[in-house]
Amino acid sequence: MKFFMGLALVFFITNPIDIKGQDKPITFGTEITLDQLTSEEGNKEKGINWYNVNTDPDTWRTENDLLICKGTPIGVMRSEKQYENFILMVEWRHMEAGGNSGVFVWSDAKPDEKSRLPGGVEVQMLELDWVNQHIRDGVKPPIAYVHGELFGVGGVVLVPDNPRGTRSKSIENRTVGKGKWNSYKVICVDGTIKLSVNGKFVNGIRNSTIKKGYLCLESEGAEIHFRNFKLIELPTGVTSKEQTAETIH
Repeated sequence: MKFFMGLALVFFITNPIDIKGQDKPITFGTEITLDQLTSEEGNKEKGINWYNVNTDPDTWRTENDLLICKGTPIGVMRSEKQYENFILMVEWRHMEAGGNSGVFVWSDAKPDEKSRLPGGVEVQMLELDWVNQHIRDGVKPPIAYVHGELFGVGGVVLVPDNPRGTRSKSIENRTVGKGKWNSYKVICVDGTIKLSVNGKFVNGIRNSTIKKGYLCLESEGAEIHFRNFKLIELPTGVTSKEQTAETIH
């Protein structure tokens, strides 16, 4: 018996089980610093590595220039490194009516046990039919809900530019529906975020209590595609330890 137990121990040591594919990052999108972008040394872009946090190994996959998320289970994958001040550009399209997703900036990448989503500031990506599918007591959510809301999650507090309660709503409805590509440009500097939706700045927040952290892409029930994910890192600011997410090793 001891012999077979020893063999089993050797097997598990030499063949570790990868429960969530944590050690196999997906490379998607590019990053470059502002200094590199404006220098004469040529293109210094490098790929961004993403790690599965709490979804299945097949929740995320790349096909040519696309990152495809099947939407289940609810959860996120996170960037390898943290970011402070940056410009993020990404295109996305929902493949199902009422689809839900988003990107978390300045995130702690530590999912809540109940919601399965982390703390940070969420830049929401909703399909237009979401409001029709979430009527409560005969009341339909405001249409502005699906056009790029910004809000704090997991105890993050901020000041909305265009308040809808504690959230900030876009002042113009600009997203397009299922199967069509939307373009977001997200500028994050010193606790302030400005969001451009399909070519126009229409939303923002300021005074976020978190100013540096991970990026997280969200799986929340429906297939969504991402492409042209580009990040330009800007110079650092005056950010305290309390305003920075803990490092994940």
